Amino acid sequence: MFEFITDEEERGQVGIGTLIVFIAMVLVAAIAAGVLINTAGFLQSKAQATGEQSSAQVSDRLQAVSTTGEVSGDQVVKVNVIVSQAPGAGEIDLRNVSVNWIGPDGTYTIVHDKVDDSATSADSKFNVTEVKDADNSASVLNDADDRLRMTFDLNSGDNKPDVLDEGESVTIKINTMSGSTTAIRFTVPESLSGKSGVEL
Repeated sequence: MFEFITDEEERGQVGIGTLIVFIAMVLVAAIAAGVLINTAGFLQSKAQATGEQSSAQVSDRLQAVSTTGEVSGDQVVKVNVIVSQAPGAGEIDLRNVSVNWIGPDGTYTIVHDKVDDSATSADSKFNVTEVKDADNSASVLNDADDRLRMTFDLNSGDNKPDVLDEGESVTIKINTMSGSTTAIRFTVPESLSGKSGVEL
């Protein structure tokens, strides 16, 4: 005959349906929350890394303490630049520094003399000597009191910057591994006669 569904059975079926929908909503919300948390964590780490890189580009700079030239005849044949950390800079390894030399005879890219020839296409190399280095960290500036001398040998026709005559000007741009740049411009005095060294 006929089968009657009581009110209690109807309420039970509605309750089970509601429970299934509720569980599905909870699962979807949990998955969405997990995705949001992962995305937020990823974005936070990327933002932090970007901030650190931007900060390093601004702060991890070199500072020129003095620039001098060694004279032979009436020409500067060697340029010495004593550098230190700029205020607020972190550790700077001069082995990872590249220099753009912009002079009267052209533009040159110069790297540390310890860089492997097969790993660079630079035109020339500079060498580094310690002026003041409390912990003997070689080519690394890791203290505000450290002073290192960068020496550039000049030689006409030897794939190096040309020797400098009286009154000539040069700009060198020192680029650190973090991407910061320090520009140094100097001019040779108008008279070099009788001198073995000059301040540039």
